[in-house]
Amino acid sequence: MKAKINLSRFIYLISFVLIFLFITYSIKVNGEVETMIITNQEINLPKPKFSGTTSLEESLYKRRSIRNYKNEPLTLQEVSQLLWSMQGITDEGWGLRTSPSAGALYPLEIYIVVGNVINLESGIYKYSPQNHSLKKILNGDKRKEIFNAALQQESIIQAPANIVITAVFQRTAKKYGSRAERYVWLEAGHAAQNLLLQVTALGLGAVPIGAFYDEKVKVVLGLQKDEEPLYIIPVGKK
Repeated sequence: MKAKINLSRFIYLISFVLIFLFITYSIKVNGEVETMIITNQEINLPKPKFSGTTSLEESLYKRRSIRNYKNEPLTLQEVSQLLWSMQGITDEGWGLRTSPSAGALYPLEIYIVVGNVINLESGIYKYSPQNHSLKKILNGDKRKEIFNAALQQESIIQAPANIVITAVFQRTAKKYGSRAERYVWLEAGHAAQNLLLQVTALGLGAVPIGAFYDEKVKVVLGLQKDEEPLYIIPVGKK
């Protein structure tokens, strides 16, 4: 009898863990159903949209560096679209992405420092282009730490989320040697401009920031020695 009770408790515990590791949240956001699936600490983002109401030409014309944001959250769909615009997969067969890369070596990594995003806990997440998903790196709102590492620029602390572009230069250097440094910096520019145009198309605001202490940002993000921060881009409602 006791063995049966223990078995029942064990089954209940396993069921609880499975439910915890595979949770789907559906909420109504801006007239759309927004879904987030969590599997083993990986958050599958909503599918990005491949067409919109704002033309490329209009986005180019309207793009501005916006440093002040409303005290309003981003949606998960907006986060999904922004990250996809930077490094999203556009060719499943070849693994090609939205931004060009020398030799298709893709040295860039994308992190998002979340402070106020609907249905997404505060923390630091790393974007996976292959799965279009996020993996949590650190818990808690780390905007103040990034703010302090970036000369206390107010846009960072105001923004509901800050996107950080980093790079592993060695991925490109293995093929291109000393020329790799130039290629990687160019790629960071490609990804950042994609983001800024997508921000504009969504009616949001953002500003690219290059003034920060590299080592301090590395500590906040927990980067490895061979990974360098290149850009911080706060994003919010203008």
